[in-house]
Amino acid sequence: MAYENRNAAYNLELFSDNAAEKLPKKKKKTEHKKNNKVVALPQEALVKIRRRKHNPFKLFVGTVAGIAITAIVAAIIVGQVQLTELNQQIITAKADLRNAQSTYTQRQMSLQADFTTNDIEKFARDELGMSKAENAQKEYISLSQGDKAEISDEANLNFFQRIINAITGLWS
Repeated sequence: MAYENRNAAYNLELFSDNAAEKLPKKKKKTEHKKNNKVVALPQEALVKIRRRKHNPFKLFVGTVAGIAITAIVAAIIVGQVQLTELNQQIITAKADLRNAQSTYTQRQMSLQADFTTNDIEKFARDELGMSKAENAQKEYISLSQGDKAEISDEANLNFFQRIINAITGLWS
């Protein structure tokens, strides 16, 4: 018999609706209670009762909180916009400064190239009435003696101080 049910996995009759055992259905209880205490209300009254009752204080607090949060967010956004505009102005000013410095450098170099020493001498001679210094106008100073310091107040020195000053004067 064990070999007869060997092909049970392929027996499709086991899965048909007729082969399944039907469970008995439960009978619905249709008995009503004799003492029915349910009161029927009109539709308008039901809607009015079901409608949520709002607390005016909570509505006021919620509205104030919403306005405060909106104002804070708006202030933050306005601050960020102003910060962005100021940063853009700084960037533009720095670019203008770099351009002005470049122009200044170019003009300085062109001015230096335009004025040679001959041009400067000619301008000084013709416009300012200047002339070169001649040998008669030059004074020569000799510094070969070297620098030395002298004390002018020797009147109040005693005998020993004069001897020390004389000896130190030999080496200076």
